[in-house]
Amino acid sequence: MSFSMKTNYTHSPKDIEHYSTDELRDQFLMEKLFAPGDILLTYTYNDRMIFGGVTPTDSPLEIKLDKELGVEYFLQRRELGVINIGGKGSMTIDGKKEEMVKHDGYYVGMGVEHVVFESDDAADPAKFYVVSTPAHKTYPNKKLPFENALKMPIGDQEHMNKRTICKYIDASQMDTCQLQMGYTILEPGSSWNTMPAHTHARRMEVYLYIEFGAPDTRVFHFMGKPDESNHIVMSQEQAVINPSWSIHCGVGTTNYAFIWAMCGENQTYDDMDAVAMDELR
Repeated sequence: MSFSMKTNYTHSPKDIEHYSTDELRDQFLMEKLFAPGDILLTYTYNDRMIFGGVTPTDSPLEIKLDKELGVEYFLQRRELGVINIGGKGSMTIDGKKEEMVKHDGYYVGMGVEHVVFESDDAADPAKFYVVSTPAHKTYPNKKLPFENALKMPIGDQEHMNKRTICKYIDASQMDTCQLQMGYTILEPGSSWNTMPAHTHARRMEVYLYIEFGAPDTRVFHFMGKPDESNHIVMSQEQAVINPSWSIHCGVGTTNYAFIWAMCGENQTYDDMDAVAMDELR
């Protein structure tokens, strides 16, 4: 097993005014999250979120972060959200084993000492997308099967943004300290997400783009201030960090899906600041 954690620093809008394409990608794009037998994480100073991929094959994997966080064990002062985007697997949470098929999610509360990830088949490994945020209180662990996710159809074919937002970790159905997490699926023939754009002045967000309609699909992810937008071209299973001051929307060459995760000042899903189309530059 190998383990790596990249540190991503915060940026002001002024910082990125003159970034080249390579500089923008280096600072905000996580190009590889899933590698067989590895744990690949990013620690962003944006609200101190940790996110990444755990891909067990022949042996179980466990995230062990103590010195890096100044704690005795990873979740001593944190909560954790998980969604499996790969083959069948399981999570063992302080000795309790839970099966995790594709698209199943899980919430793990602060204070859990051991979370062990396994795959049923090394040739078709589970791919656990993990997101962790600081916590101040312990809330109950909860399995979040895909069929139980709160589903919210939105958009229409005329605007090429017909999609279903599936809320896994959401304040309307469960308690967490600050983590929110969900999975959005675009319908065939739709390619835009979150347009018209908005910002979350009180929350940052990370997007993981997955399940592209074709191998050569790409998503153009837009970020930056509304009047100074930038874009990053995204491939399958890549993630991008959006600071709270940044717009976040994207358009794909075919349909796709993405996992979103947020944390920050509040958990009010609709607390966003809309950007009028004529304000975009």
